[in-house]
Amino acid sequence: MRNVNSIPKKIYDLPSLLRQVHAWRFLGKKIVFSNGCFDILHEGHIYSLSQAASFGDILIIGANSDASVKRLKGDSRPVNNEHSRSLILASLAIVDAVTIFTEDTPLELIKAIMPDVLVKGGDYIIDQIAGAKEVIANGGEVKIVPLLEGFSTTGLIDKIHRL
Repeated sequence: MRNVNSIPKKIYDLPSLLRQVHAWRFLGKKIVFSNGCFDILHEGHIYSLSQAASFGDILIIGANSDASVKRLKGDSRPVNNEHSRSLILASLAIVDAVTIFTEDTPLELIKAIMPDVLVKGGDYIIDQIAGAKEVIANGGEVKIVPLLEGFSTTGLIDKIHRL
């Protein structure tokens, strides 16, 4: 039997996450960070998260808060609330930690964690990635993962509306 009780334990507030990051670093783990809304998880998300996980030992996901998603995507979003989105992300074997950030970008979160690798999707260029210059200045790297063609949350929502 699987230990389903461990899933919520992968969801951290910032102070707890920073303690855990310190422990992982003490063990010599390479920390990878990625972020997004992850409103309706789809194959494109799994592809990009799998790619991100391949760049290190620990994958931390910063998920936009409900208020942040609403500001970025409009009043009809998010479809799934931040608790649900966090729980779904935490249930993925490739994800080691999930935390919610309330700002429009994860810049402050990235500066606090200071990952070894910062990962974003191919719809970004390095100059648009929050925290990129800070991570690079700290000796880390930024990876841009190509998007998996034909998969987007907005596309899924549009498809549902057409049904």
